[in-house]
Amino acid sequence: MRNYELMYILKPDTPEETITEIKERLQTIIANFGGEFTEEVAGWGKKRMAYSIDDYQEGIYVLWHFKGVAETVSELDRVIKISDKILRHIIVRMDVN
Repeated sequence: MRNYELMYILKPDTPEETITEIKERLQTIIANFGGEFTEEVAGWGKKRMAYSIDDYQEGIYVLWHFKGVAETVSELDRVIKISDKILRHIIVRMDVN
């Protein structure tokens, strides 16, 4: 398994229960593919963005570090793309020396 970093930005007007549902859904995907979190799930909270996205000036930032396989990343990417509450995301493979 490889180390990955996932960062995503939620719409700032997303209700707390929806945020919890999204996080649980993504965590379940990682677990179903045999992945595991390498660090505590970090939420940066609501921050101002450098530029507006879909007329939003702020977003709720979330950063995760996890171990997984390529299929995990593909499924996360697919699910995030169809979510209407996530403005942007990026999944990066981290090199460990």
